[in-house]
Amino acid sequence: QVQLVESGGGLVQPGDSLRLSCVASGRTFDNYPMGWFRQAPGKEREFVAVISWSGGTIYYADSVKGRFTISRDNANTVHLQMNNLKPEDTAIYICAADPEGSWLTDYNYWGQGTQVTVSS
Repeated sequence: QVQLVESGGGLVQPGDSLRLSCVASGRTFDNYPMGWFRQAPGKEREFVAVISWSGGTIYYADSVKGRFTISRDNANTVHLQMNNLKPEDTAIYICAADPEGSWLTDYNYWGQGTQVTVSS
């Protein structure tokens, strides 16, 4: 059974940083992109960032470009370094692996998510 487990969320103040991690198990994701999405209360899930297997291709949502950095340790571990956090970054952050089609929307595997709350 494939599982994606996120960690690293929490409550922080505006301007703070957090580092999220996602570890996949049950199969290997070498040669497959892995990404991060987020869902705020009352809103649709939205794309945040994605990284290819090699790390040579990376995309970010415009809203996080310059503040967030996605990285990958190996086939099954991906991180999201989030700097200069803003209240509008508050959401459940969800890891995804193996796109079905578009790297920005459709994935075969999803985690349960980790809560990030940015508030003063």
